[in-house]
Amino acid sequence: MQAAFEEAKKGLGEGGIPIGSVLVRDGKIIGRGHNKRVQSGDPTAHAEIDCLRNAGRIGSYDDCILYSTLSPCFLCSGAAMLFKIPKVVLAEHKNFMGGEAVMRAHGIEVVNVKEPEITEFFGEWTKKHPELWDEDIGELKHGLKGHEFMHHKKVHRKLTSKR
Repeated sequence: MQAAFEEAKKGLGEGGIPIGSVLVRDGKIIGRGHNKRVQSGDPTAHAEIDCLRNAGRIGSYDDCILYSTLSPCFLCSGAAMLFKIPKVVLAEHKNFMGGEAVMRAHGIEVVNVKEPEITEFFGEWTKKHPELWDEDIGELKHGLKGHEFMHHKKVHRKLTSKR
């Protein structure tokens, strides 16, 4: 879980939403990722999706464990179900309850390890960035305000110009 938390902090350092994920096989991390929605402008660039992309084509996932710093949303839960990942370990669901029940209904073992440091870290971030968080989970009612959109566009431009 520590590696997923490092990914979350990396995303925060890039100006993004601090959620991280790792994919583990035989005790070794084979994929890492963090939420890159702000940085990339891609609404599907969630941490778990980024992690799976970075793991690449690995064939079967039936011996893998997906770790996430937050309860996976329905998009990411769907990816876990699609690839038949047998176990998903999350750090917390106090700040957001995702598709845990749906994953369980599809035979995935879901374990919440209730990491207080990660819960507090993410809770503080959501309090400071409620509109960005609402956008991430599909709860934003009126879109980004002009100044917020321009701020996110500047962050994206700054990040991509470093390449």
